Amino acid sequence: MPLELKATINLPKTAFPMKANLPQNEPKILARWEQSRIYERIREARKGSPTYILHDGPPYTSGPIHMGTAFNKCLKDFIVKSKTMAGYDAPYVPGWDCHGLPIEIKVDKELGGKKLQMRPTDVRAECRNYAQKFLDLQRSQFKRIGVFGRFDRPYATMNPQYESVVLSTFFSFYENGFVYKGLRAVYWCMHDETALAEAEVEYENHTSPTVWVKYALLDDPAKVFPPEIGAALAGKKVSTIIWTTTPWTLPASMAVAFHPDEEYVALESGGEVYVVATKLAKDVAEKCNLADPRELARFPGRTMEHLNFQHPFLDRKILGVLAEYVTMDTGTGVVHTAPSHGAEDFLTGVKYGLDATSNVDEKGILRNGLPEYTGKRVWEANQPIVDLLKNRGALLHVEKTEHSYPHCWRCHNPVIFRATEQWFISMETPMPGGVGRRGSENDTLRTRTLEEIKHVKWDPSWGEERLSNMIATRPDWCISRQRVWGVPIAVFLCESCGKPLKDRAINHKVIELFARSGADAWFTSESDTILPANAKCPHCNGTKFEKETDIFDVWLESGASYLALIADEPMYPWPSDLYLEGGDQYRGWFQSSLLCAMGTHGTPPYKGVVTPGWTLDEKGQAMSKSRGNDVDPVDIAGRLGGEVVRLWVASVDFREDVVGSERLMLTVAENYRKIRNTFRYILGNLGDFDPQADAVPFESMEALDQYMLCQTQAFAADVRNSYDEFAFHKIYHRLNHFCIVDLSAFYFDVLKDRLYISAPKSQARRSAQTAIWRIGEALVRLLAPIMSFTSEEVWDYLPKSAGRGESVHLALFPSAAEIVGETAGSYEEKPCDEKTGQDWATLRSVRDEVLKALEEARNSKLIGTGLEAQVILTASDPVYSVLKRYAEQLRYLFIVSAVTLTQGTGNGTSSVHVEVNKADGAKCERCWNYSTHVGEDKTYPTVCERCGAVLKELGESR
Repeated sequence: MPLELKATINLPKTAFPMKANLPQNEPKILARWEQSRIYERIREARKGSPTYILHDGPPYTSGPIHMGTAFNKCLKDFIVKSKTMAGYDAPYVPGWDCHGLPIEIKVDKELGGKKLQMRPTDVRAECRNYAQKFLDLQRSQFKRIGVFGRFDRPYATMNPQYESVVLSTFFSFYENGFVYKGLRAVYWCMHDETALAEAEVEYENHTSPTVWVKYALLDDPAKVFPPEIGAALAGKKVSTIIWTTTPWTLPASMAVAFHPDEEYVALESGGEVYVVATKLAKDVAEKCNLADPRELARFPGRTMEHLNFQHPFLDRKILGVLAEYVTMDTGTGVVHTAPSHGAEDFLTGVKYGLDATSNVDEKGILRNGLPEYTGKRVWEANQPIVDLLKNRGALLHVEKTEHSYPHCWRCHNPVIFRATEQWFISMETPMPGGVGRRGSENDTLRTRTLEEIKHVKWDPSWGEERLSNMIATRPDWCISRQRVWGVPIAVFLCESCGKPLKDRAINHKVIELFARSGADAWFTSESDTILPANAKCPHCNGTKFEKETDIFDVWLESGASYLALIADEPMYPWPSDLYLEGGDQYRGWFQSSLLCAMGTHGTPPYKGVVTPGWTLDEKGQAMSKSRGNDVDPVDIAGRLGGEVVRLWVASVDFREDVVGSERLMLTVAENYRKIRNTFRYILGNLGDFDPQADAVPFESMEALDQYMLCQTQAFAADVRNSYDEFAFHKIYHRLNHFCIVDLSAFYFDVLKDRLYISAPKSQARRSAQTAIWRIGEALVRLLAPIMSFTSEEVWDYLPKSAGRGESVHLALFPSAAEIVGETAGSYEEKPCDEKTGQDWATLRSVRDEVLKALEEARNSKLIGTGLEAQVILTASDPVYSVLKRYAEQLRYLFIVSAVTLTQGTGNGTSSVHVEVNKADGAKCERCWNYSTHVGEDKTYPTVCERCGAVLKELGESR
């Protein structure tokens, strides 16, 4: 009985769904990973392999994740998973930054006035609960987008063990002479009432009243200037003119600073003489209305040192001092110096013995001054002080100036400099020695750190210069904060002299206390038992002590994160392999981690540092909820799938600023669909394929299949190289090209005839199945670090083979030998030689020409489909010789019913001539090819000779 033709076609068949339904299916895969403890299984599988440690920079626990944090975590996940599949043991321990002002402010608002009646431990408990809530939320959200890690035991800066390491890090600095407590002018946030580090300050535009103020010289010019200058100024009323954008600092003015090497000029106008910088004299004369100024003398700024001036409205002598930070780009070339309100001013004050007492309290209110401004906040005091200057005849000019001004990065309010007693790590502490030839006997913390920066791999390379410049110019590190929620500076202070007690044994006991009971113990009576009964102050023999109540700068806390991790995981290497965070961390985590490591180990905590760009909207603006331009990754995962978020991250060059938008997510989702369809084609044609029984050796495969496996080798090599370079966008674009151009538009298109029409168990079909199986196996493993959900899904549908793990994430990347079905020991790359590749490049180029000609024939109504055509090719060498070698495959390659090849005259690489005619013969009802032999088979009169042979084989096997 003849077979039903339709039933003899090997149509694709798979349960792998065309529609991904990612929002519904991804949670099921997550549940499976959770149940199988996939992260722990991976660790077990890689035990004993070389390690690769990407150390996580801790996000802050004050809200849900956003596009920036999702972007960051996906990049880290790509790196960790790709290193794992490259054969490394690459554990990933996520971390969270749980202490700090933002949380304390949020809790303050929730508690209101109730906080004033609460014990510190109770306030800290409220802060802990707040931080834990968002730690748990972020953890679930990171897992939702497919990130693997030790999520059941992350590091958190509020954990007791971590807090003890923070304290231990401080004591390493403290006991080795890096730490001092002293009066310094530091950034101060009046809104949050705490000191700030440079990393906690950002610059925004601010409008200030700028004043030009006269300071009268008290000394006799004839006596204090060199003779020729003194003679010119003798008997005259001499003043200098300062300018400032902070009139509220004038009550603290103790000196006027001149640049020692710049030239100054004495200008006479209206019966008075004014000393200003020569370079700025013209501008000063115009602004201050100095009528007909006459030059009396010129002299270097160093001439003004130690002269005495009168404060413009206080009964105070003002000293003339020298300072190289005085600039000549604007103003007068003379600046007033208030040691309590400027970092450089403070250092000048130390040099000249000036009073640095601050009469501005923690709320920014001026105290102990004149009635005109006492009791007012600094900004409110500006106008009364301007009025006071005017009334005293000292104001020469006033105007509004918009300029870049430091603001608190948390509350975004402008900050001030305020001299307070704080704890500091000195950048100038001697660090003799060094690692090998790196370092010298004259090294300091600053110079040694600068040397070590040179030995880190920075990606992008500008990171080295950026951090070096910051380290070279930064002041001593102010590590104390006047808040509650953080790790306390657990030092005992002598009640008599106020100096800290430095005792290694006591310090060690405090560290043990923190590890056992957490930092909260410092605020309880438990810490009181640490001091021995006979403890004495080594400075004054005092016997009564109090506990320091300041807490550490959170940057010191997060900077100790890798120290905390290796304390928890002693087998982890020093240093880590990689830190990856945004560009803002050069002033933050990269820098604080480096300094903490230098103080404890003398070397950086990282071998390499990678810096992604910012996530922006399509207009190039930073994303934020307040602007309404944010794209919520959790929402995208819920609507389009976490895989779409991951694929978007892979699609962009993360070293540049990247754009995220709903439109781009939809574009990525469409590309995802094409990749998924590639997998579906592969799986649909492997339903009856058993690799162990049916796989065809490479040397016995069809030439086209061999070529495509060689192409897959090249694709795999490119992908592996891109993973090594962290060039995920190259993988994304290479993948799209491979799936769409190499596979869908070429190989799969050509292959349909052989897969569908050949006898199911024929060598030709098994060759094709072997190729697409090996391509599928390679693709699924190569894409698993990025497309973690879909790769796991595809893995379940691919044919099972010996030694294959239950999860793709337990597998390794495919080797070149595996892709062509060889063992690594016996594999030689001869099958994928350059000549074969050139042949197929020629064949594909000719195919493109043929497809164009077929399209023209279709448009002219000569043919309907390509199978209705026969093609006549005329080509000269070397193209003709290539076509001749593959003559039997040309009709299948072009998907036409017949190809006639003729040789043209001469040699050369001129284009092939393509002629399209109607195919001879009748249409085969089974394969739709046209053949002159249709009707010759009496059993199957409607099929061609090829299909007749297949049907006969199928009939005999029934």
